Amino acid sequence: MIHSVAKYARAAAAAATIRGRAIAVRSSSVRYSIPLRWIHGEISVPNANHVAIQMVNYALSHARSQKSGFLKKKSNIIAVQRACLKFLRDSLKIAGESYAQGMLVLEQCLGTQPNDDQASQDSKATVLLAMSDLLYESGNSSEAIERLKQVMPLTLSSLSIRAVAVEALVGLLVQSGQDDVSLIVAGEFLKMVKERGHENLQDVAATAKTIKGLADLVKGNIESAESLFGGLENNEMCKGNVALSYGEFLHATGNFEKAKEMYQKAIQGVAETKESMCSCNMNLRAVSLAATFALGQLESHIGNFGDAEETLTSALTSAEEHYGHNHPKVGVILTGVALMYRNKAKRERSSSILIQEGLFRRALELMKAPPLDSEEIINMETQEVMALARGGYAELLLIQENRKSEGEKMKAWAESAWRNRRVSLSEALTPSSDPLDKVAIIDARTTRLL
Repeated sequence: MIHSVAKYARAAAAAATIRGRAIAVRSSSVRYSIPLRWIHGEISVPNANHVAIQMVNYALSHARSQKSGFLKKKSNIIAVQRACLKFLRDSLKIAGESYAQGMLVLEQCLGTQPNDDQASQDSKATVLLAMSDLLYESGNSSEAIERLKQVMPLTLSSLSIRAVAVEALVGLLVQSGQDDVSLIVAGEFLKMVKERGHENLQDVAATAKTIKGLADLVKGNIESAESLFGGLENNEMCKGNVALSYGEFLHATGNFEKAKEMYQKAIQGVAETKESMCSCNMNLRAVSLAATFALGQLESHIGNFGDAEETLTSALTSAEEHYGHNHPKVGVILTGVALMYRNKAKRERSSSILIQEGLFRRALELMKAPPLDSEEIINMETQEVMALARGGYAELLLIQENRKSEGEKMKAWAESAWRNRRVSLSEALTPSSDPLDKVAIIDARTTRLL
């Protein structure tokens, strides 16, 4: 392990758009027997245009063709930095060009789709989902959000496809700090599912409730979230994102035993799943990583530090393999690891100051934390985790006489940047195995604290 180491206006506008489009759905014209399937990174939508699906799969394959090799090459820079700087720039250029070429194929495909029947709209929605995936993978979350929004007016398309789009849209809105918009989008979709009598479709109904429940949890609306998650453990669709989000709710409300069961169910479900409906930061790989990370945090909260270290190490390895060693999400995972060591030291009355400091420092570096005296705008996507890391780091500095001044500045910064509504920074830094005490969970999918 050591070695591995204008808000409300936008909300109203989004609500009006989605509400209007949702009401336009005609249940008689929507077929539900044909789900969207992601199979080993490719797309299969039997009702969609065959040529469109071929173009989508070609675009995805081409765009991602440079990624795995690039990440492996990128890790070698640590050993030979100077010699590989030029090579890194070339690799970045190649990777960027492959994504751009993939997007060009998808743009051309999108322009060839008519808009007058379910098959055409399923094809169009599938292309838009693929585009949002590539945009998200290349670091352009704002454009990915715009593409996902374009799926909403395709009211003849399969409800299952639109559920995928809404899930991913809410996930990215939450990640970007647009909590009010995410709550409205999730609420409107759930309302539409209920009003149009689609609650008998277990997969869509479970997804709709979970999306809204996650948005409520981010906002600190525990009672509302409870009404949505209640009874999901008996639903056969309680796997993947459903099991993970429900587990996080149970974890946040002190039901540790049941939460652990849900996390394990989410991990097992991903391992057994050959095809899945998911996109962007809600895809299978993201679910597996987030469930493993959440389980590691839970083990730390209840004092099982051996299991916590093993599980968090697994999460860190997965993050580094998928995103690369220098990605901000690796910094998010490292924050959880540092907090585990911090919790262990407090419980066992031991010391791991050097380990914790090294982990916090590296995590903040990867998350691109601004200098303490800088007026630079904070990265909203990692602001909460950044504040948590700096809060933990500050406590290490405050117990060292010659570093108290720096510690006080860091603590003030962390308190100023903290924005979680349910848990205070002090509570988040003082985890307890007592179910009555509040704990904070870092959701690796959205990089937000729940």
